Amino acid sequence: MPMPTPIILAGYQGEASILTASLRALAQGLGAAGWDGPVELVPDVTQAGERAAELFASLEAGSRQVGYMASGYLSHRVPELDVLDLPFAVADRTQALAALDGAAGQLLRQAVERATGLRVLAFWDNGFRHVSNAVRPLRTPADCQGLVIRTLDSAAYREALAALGFEPMTTDVKDLVRVVATGTVQAQENPLTNLLTFSLWRHHPHVSLTGHFFGVLLLVCPRPWHEALDDRQRRALDAAVAAATSTQRALAQHQDETALTALRAHGVQVLPPQELDMPALRAATTAVSQARRARLPTELVQAYLTPTLH
Repeated sequence: MPMPTPIILAGYQGEASILTASLRALAQGLGAAGWDGPVELVPDVTQAGERAAELFASLEAGSRQVGYMASGYLSHRVPELDVLDLPFAVADRTQALAALDGAAGQLLRQAVERATGLRVLAFWDNGFRHVSNAVRPLRTPADCQGLVIRTLDSAAYREALAALGFEPMTTDVKDLVRVVATGTVQAQENPLTNLLTFSLWRHHPHVSLTGHFFGVLLLVCPRPWHEALDDRQRRALDAAVAAATSTQRALAQHQDETALTALRAHGVQVLPPQELDMPALRAATTAVSQARRARLPTELVQAYLTPTLH
């Protein structure tokens, strides 16, 4: 098959994002791995007025070839992805990523392919998600009562946040800064890197390190496009994806480690887990978690959440 021209890699965050840096590493890696066709990088489709949801549609349609998406954006079509969005279920990112590189990841890849026109190339680290807000320190579910919180378009996220006392509001990432800056929402939840990437700290002086979800990004491509690649092209793509995934995960962990220092330097009041009523926060979401677990394949839950003993 002739080399696809061009290969378009696309994301929905700006130049400061570690996800853009990781896509750039993927683009460079394709060349290093022997991919001999042109590669185009679109770091942030929202800069041209496009919504993140349009990026995902373009990937499935094949007009773009590789991009990332938060798993929650696809869970309404692939219910098995809810295993990634069980509140307070993941405490160790290394174990979670190892499971996604193994049996759990294989089960999720199969589920995505059954329900969509996408193929999952890799699982990227989107960090532990925490809550920021403009109103007050949040330590207990009572502190969350009545605050409108921006979240992504995921029923699992909305249910868990509502159980904590928030009033969830879904917006596309394109509108994140606007709804925070205008006070349309009083709170939002994201990995710490996004508080810096989108300068949300300018509007939210309070951050609670709830770690209520461990965010997973799916690096995807159109399945028909991938199936049409010849062996040489597939080997080049696999090598570049593996290298970029290693880079992305290292950047994500490093960003988590440095973001706290940066946020505190900006004057943000950061409450660590030991200053939160974590038992009460977990208890508030127990019913949501149990109901969602009951709908998931037991094999998948065990593969993702049961630590491998060595």
